[in-house]
Amino acid sequence: MKKLLLLLITSLAFSTVTDIDGNVYETVIIGDQLWMAENLKVTHYRNGDEIPTGHSNSEWESLSTGAYAVYDDDPSNAEIYGNLYNWYAIDLETGVCPEGWHVPTDDEWTILSDYLGGSDIAGGKLKECTEGSCPESEYWNSPNEGATNESGFTGLPGGCRGPGSGSYLYLGGSGFFWSSTEYNSNLAWFWVLYYETSVIYRDYDYKGYGSSVRCVRDIDYLTIWHSDEPNNEAHRDDDFRDDWLTLSADSLTIPADSSYHIDVTFDAANLEEGEYLTNINILSN
Repeated sequence: MKKLLLLLITSLAFSTVTDIDGNVYETVIIGDQLWMAENLKVTHYRNGDEIPTGHSNSEWESLSTGAYAVYDDDPSNAEIYGNLYNWYAIDLETGVCPEGWHVPTDDEWTILSDYLGGSDIAGGKLKECTEGSCPESEYWNSPNEGATNESGFTGLPGGCRGPGSGSYLYLGGSGFFWSSTEYNSNLAWFWVLYYETSVIYRDYDYKGYGSSVRCVRDIDYLTIWHSDEPNNEAHRDDDFRDDWLTLSADSLTIPADSSYHIDVTFDAANLEEGEYLTNINILSN
């Protein structure tokens, strides 16, 4: 019961995020992290500068600056799978993610994988599948091994653009996701989902690869009430909470072998932009 109520409140507080182009993304809480549940498709850096695109195969293979591509240069693929960014596009202070979000580090990917039970099974929990018919999928090649999407991450097989030839590869079969962590001056860490396995693989490759990007929230907002950040004090105050969150019962005793329904009402009409959190404590003898 406690887990259900906390998930309800935080999901309401962070249901979507919008990038600088106005694209709106669903989000999902997984463990103590808040992730985008869709691949990034922004075409501008956070400061408003355009991210270069439209490169030929020969141009792409020689790039050492930020760029993105759309698989097979087909705009319908961008709508489904997002854009493919080389690593140079995400290695900038301007950033490609919305304000307050960032490209996850290699460690943050590891935290995600570990929370879902380790790399051997986490891939299946991250892969998209048709609700009620998993592991079937409109996007993944069969057999989409182990896919349940129980995490809500909805990982898609957006393929990649190779750094050596500039060719588009593996749409439907693989989803490649950058981390922001370098391996060395030429290589960087990324994580991969495959259609034929429930494993999520960690590997490094050339920064010129075009890969998908998922953004993660800058701060762990599920545990922020343990922090001392002064900017969030008012939003954690119990009296202030009554202005935006109400419960049908503030306290009650539930007899053994029985249950009770508590209505949680969230009202954002008069709230300023910010993070709004509360605790619901359930004790048992």
